Amino acid sequence: MSTFPKNFLWGGATAANQLEGGYNLDGKGLSTADMVKFVPKNISKGKNTEVVSYQTVNEILHGLHKNEYYPKREGSHFYEHYKEDIALMAEMGFKCFRMSISWPRIYPTGEEKVPNEEGLKFYDNVFNELLKYNIEPLVTLSHYETPLNLALKYNGWQSRELIDLFIKYAKTCLTRYKDKVKYWIAFNEINMSLNVPYSGAAIFIEKTCNPNSATFQALHHQFVASALVKKISKKINPNFKIGSMVGMSLFYPYTNSPKDVLLTQNANRINYFFFDVLSKGIYPSYAKKYFRKNKINIKIEYDDLEIINKNTVDFNSFSYYYSNCTGEKINKKDKILAFLPEQKRYDEFHPEKIRNNSLEITDWGFQIDPIGLRIAINEIWDRYRKPIFITENGLGTYDILTSDKKIHDDYRIKYLKEHIDQIGKCIDEGIPVIGYTSWGCIDIVSAGTSERSKRYGYIYVDADDYGQGTWKRYKKDSFYWYKKVIESNGNVL
Repeated sequence: MSTFPKNFLWGGATAANQLEGGYNLDGKGLSTADMVKFVPKNISKGKNTEVVSYQTVNEILHGLHKNEYYPKREGSHFYEHYKEDIALMAEMGFKCFRMSISWPRIYPTGEEKVPNEEGLKFYDNVFNELLKYNIEPLVTLSHYETPLNLALKYNGWQSRELIDLFIKYAKTCLTRYKDKVKYWIAFNEINMSLNVPYSGAAIFIEKTCNPNSATFQALHHQFVASALVKKISKKINPNFKIGSMVGMSLFYPYTNSPKDVLLTQNANRINYFFFDVLSKGIYPSYAKKYFRKNKINIKIEYDDLEIINKNTVDFNSFSYYYSNCTGEKINKKDKILAFLPEQKRYDEFHPEKIRNNSLEITDWGFQIDPIGLRIAINEIWDRYRKPIFITENGLGTYDILTSDKKIHDDYRIKYLKEHIDQIGKCIDEGIPVIGYTSWGCIDIVSAGTSERSKRYGYIYVDADDYGQGTWKRYKKDSFYWYKKVIESNGNVL
């Protein structure tokens, strides 16, 4: 039995663009996420692929087609149901709720001089409701939701103009909520910009001479912006804690060949690159070599590196869902057909993903590897020696609402139990893991597939992939299980 700290932050995580809805209410502007339409997929259980339906850049930016459905504009109707939903989280005993603020809800085009007061009031109401139940907010400022105007006008984060525009937005939020929010994250899964342009990188990367240069230029601007968030935060409230957030995709060697071990080390460096910049404040040597090798040119202003170096994060957080293998010689049947928008190539920063046949997989092809989470925590702690927050982890799968309005999700309980157990083992070894917010604590729209049928939550939302349903909330079996976990502070799994 593991001993979790008394102040351990148990809870759940969501994102505004997948949860809130209300895309056209109270002055909110359009975001890039609002332009992602639903594309039905035929997914069979156990299919040997990672099924992702990210639309092309052109569809995202110009996808206003008739008779098509854009799920993220509706989310899970949290905009109308936030009091009910927070009450349910409180009933489970949440100590923490990870959420994001929608940038275009505060600055509809991103360029306004004055923020949208109605948007600010909405988050005031949400934070007040959370604090009423003693639930600590953990807030992400940018969670795959850049104002559409900035993507179209400036080509997103490839343009340096976005740094000042983002800092204006961040300063507004940090100042407004300085007495309500302690924990902040600047960018969600910042490493996803490598593969999914609309999540934060440059949008029109196909128009540049070197797509990699556009992507890493956009990332550099985000690194500077993240450091500036840390810098200004301490002036607003010295008690603020600013964290990193990286999507951990752990790699193992496909075989015991030394070449496969070396390829695996290089593949795992993709994650470490982002932590190195955000947590150590440096561009690592292996990244610089990659830039030279691939003729990646990044424009760096004279004080950028000093800003990054002097304003590192207070804690490291990451999402963890699965692990992969990688290697030199691949059996085709084991290859995972991951989708890389705009870049159909593989290199050090885009490694081959290979099935690990010793692991079970989810309905969406994610490999279930609880011990991998322990390995990831150990690695991040050993490398950076900063507190760790597991800000996403969960099982996305099909749930069935029975005739008596029950959801028997023992499979989810098993998944979460095994992962939490590994977190406990890390804590027993003295690693300061400060919290765990499982992903999609209430059913939301999938970031990757734009489905509602890919469910993660403890709370069932009665709406299908096309938004048809009552939108009523129902407690799953996992709801009651997680309540006991929190009540016992992890002693009862």
